[in-house]
Amino acid sequence: MALLLLRLLIIVLVVYIFYKGVRYLTDPKRKLDEAYENGEFYFYDDVKNVRKNFFISYKGALFEGEKYLGTTENSFEVVSIFVWVHDTMKLQGLTKDDFYYLENEILMSYPNAKINWKNPIEKLMKEHPNENTSE
Repeated sequence: MALLLLRLLIIVLVVYIFYKGVRYLTDPKRKLDEAYENGEFYFYDDVKNVRKNFFISYKGALFEGEKYLGTTENSFEVVSIFVWVHDTMKLQGLTKDDFYYLENEILMSYPNAKINWKNPIEKLMKEHPNENTSE
Protein backbone atom coordinates (compact mmCIF):
# COMPACT_ATOMS: atom_id res chain seq x y z
CA MET A 1 0.00 0.00 0.00
CA ALA A 2 2.82 2.41 0.85
CA LEU A 3 4.49 1.64 -2.50
CA LEU A 4 1.29 2.46 -4.37
CA LEU A 5 0.94 5.74 -2.49
CA LEU A 6 4.59 6.61 -3.26
CA ARG A 7 4.05 5.93 -6.98
CA LEU A 8 0.93 8.08 -6.99
CA LEU A 9 2.79 10.89 -5.23
CA ILE A 10 5.64 10.71 -7.78
CA ILE A 11 3.16 10.82 -10.69
CA VAL A 12 1.40 13.84 -9.19
CA LEU A 13 4.75 15.57 -8.63
CA VAL A 14 5.85 14.93 -12.25
CA VAL A 15 2.54 16.28 -13.59
CA TYR A 16 2.82 19.37 -11.37
CA ILE A 17 6.41 20.06 -12.46
CA PHE A 18 5.41 19.63 -16.12
CA TYR A 19 2.48 22.04 -15.64
CA LYS A 20 4.68 24.67 -13.99
CA GLY A 21 7.28 24.31 -16.75
CA VAL A 22 4.72 24.88 -19.48
CA ARG A 23 3.30 27.88 -17.62
CA TYR A 24 6.80 29.35 -17.26
CA LEU A 25 7.64 28.88 -20.94
CA THR A 26 4.38 30.44 -22.14
CA ASP A 27 4.37 33.37 -19.68
CA PRO A 28 4.13 36.62 -21.71
CA LYS A 29 5.95 38.64 -19.03
CA ARG A 30 8.94 36.30 -19.33
CA LYS A 31 8.82 36.70 -23.12
CA LEU A 32 8.85 40.48 -22.70
CA ASP A 33 11.89 40.33 -20.42
CA GLU A 34 13.70 38.05 -22.87
CA ALA A 35 12.89 40.30 -25.85
CA TYR A 36 14.08 43.35 -23.88
CA GLU A 37 17.40 41.67 -23.05
CA ASN A 38 17.90 40.64 -26.70
CA GLY A 39 16.84 44.00 -28.17
CA GLU A 40 13.90 42.45 -30.02
CA PHE A 41 10.33 43.62 -30.60
CA TYR A 42 7.63 42.30 -28.29
CA PHE A 43 4.20 43.75 -27.50
CA TYR A 44 2.88 42.71 -24.07
CA ASP A 45 -0.71 43.68 -23.44
CA ASP A 46 -3.98 42.51 -21.97
CA VAL A 47 -6.34 43.95 -24.59
CA LYS A 48 -9.42 43.00 -22.58
CA ASN A 49 -8.30 44.90 -19.49
CA VAL A 50 -8.16 48.65 -20.12
CA ARG A 51 -6.76 49.33 -16.65
CA LYS A 52 -3.53 47.47 -17.30
CA ASN A 53 -0.77 49.32 -19.08
CA PHE A 54 0.94 47.67 -22.04
CA PHE A 55 4.67 47.26 -22.58
CA ILE A 56 6.70 47.24 -25.77
CA SER A 57 10.26 46.07 -26.10
CA TYR A 58 11.93 47.50 -29.20
CA LYS A 59 15.61 47.75 -30.11
CA GLY A 60 16.74 47.58 -26.49
CA ALA A 61 14.27 50.17 -25.18
CA LEU A 62 11.28 49.43 -22.98
CA PHE A 63 8.15 51.51 -23.59
CA GLU A 64 5.05 51.65 -21.45
CA GLY A 65 1.62 52.78 -22.61
CA GLU A 66 -1.30 53.94 -20.54
CA LYS A 67 -4.76 53.42 -22.06
CA TYR A 68 -7.79 55.64 -21.57
CA LEU A 69 -11.35 54.58 -22.30
CA GLY A 70 -13.73 56.88 -24.14
CA THR A 71 -16.64 56.84 -26.52
CA THR A 72 -16.68 56.34 -30.26
CA GLU A 73 -19.78 56.56 -32.47
CA ASN A 74 -21.14 53.19 -31.40
CA SER A 75 -19.26 51.95 -28.34
CA PHE A 76 -16.75 52.51 -25.58
CA GLU A 77 -13.20 51.98 -26.82
CA VAL A 78 -9.66 52.98 -25.97
CA VAL A 79 -9.48 56.47 -27.49
CA SER A 80 -6.28 57.84 -26.00
CA ILE A 81 -2.90 56.31 -25.24
CA PHE A 82 0.12 57.92 -23.59
CA VAL A 83 3.44 56.20 -24.29
CA TRP A 84 6.78 56.80 -22.60
CA VAL A 85 10.15 55.12 -22.36
CA HIS A 86 11.55 53.76 -19.11
CA ASP A 87 15.16 54.78 -19.79
CA THR A 88 15.73 57.74 -22.11
CA MET A 89 19.35 56.69 -22.68
CA LYS A 90 18.05 53.64 -24.59
CA LEU A 91 16.54 55.94 -27.24
CA GLN A 92 19.92 56.58 -28.82
CA GLY A 93 19.84 55.55 -32.46
CA LEU A 94 16.05 55.40 -32.78
CA THR A 95 14.49 57.46 -35.57
CA LYS A 96 11.04 58.85 -36.37
CA ASP A 97 10.44 55.80 -38.56
CA ASP A 98 10.93 53.57 -35.50
CA PHE A 99 8.26 55.51 -33.62
CA TYR A 100 5.90 55.41 -36.63
CA TYR A 101 6.40 51.64 -36.63
CA LEU A 102 5.51 51.48 -32.93
CA GLU A 103 2.44 53.65 -33.52
CA ASN A 104 1.27 51.27 -36.26
CA GLU A 105 1.74 48.27 -33.97
CA ILE A 106 -0.29 49.96 -31.24
CA LEU A 107 -3.02 50.98 -33.68
CA MET A 108 -3.44 47.34 -34.73
CA SER A 109 -4.79 46.63 -31.24
CA TYR A 110 -6.44 50.01 -30.66
CA PRO A 111 -7.55 51.44 -34.04
CA ASN A 112 -9.61 54.28 -32.50
CA ALA A 113 -6.84 55.57 -30.26
CA LYS A 114 -4.90 58.79 -30.53
CA ILE A 115 -1.31 58.13 -29.49
CA ASN A 116 0.53 60.75 -27.46
CA TRP A 117 4.23 60.44 -26.76
CA LYS A 118 5.79 61.88 -23.64
CA ASN A 119 9.04 63.88 -23.75
CA PRO A 120 11.62 63.59 -25.26
CA ILE A 121 9.87 61.52 -27.95
CA GLU A 122 7.11 64.10 -28.26
CA LYS A 123 9.64 66.75 -29.32
CA LEU A 124 11.07 64.49 -32.02
CA MET A 125 7.65 63.63 -33.41
CA LYS A 126 6.58 67.30 -33.61
CA GLU A 127 9.69 68.46 -35.49
CA HIS A 128 9.18 69.17 -39.17
CA PRO A 129 10.89 66.70 -41.53
CA ASN A 130 12.49 69.43 -43.69
CA GLU A 131 13.64 71.60 -40.80
CA ASN A 132 17.38 70.98 -41.29
CA THR A 133 17.49 71.40 -45.07
CA SER A 134 18.57 74.65 -46.66
CA GLU A 135 16.99 76.11 -49.78
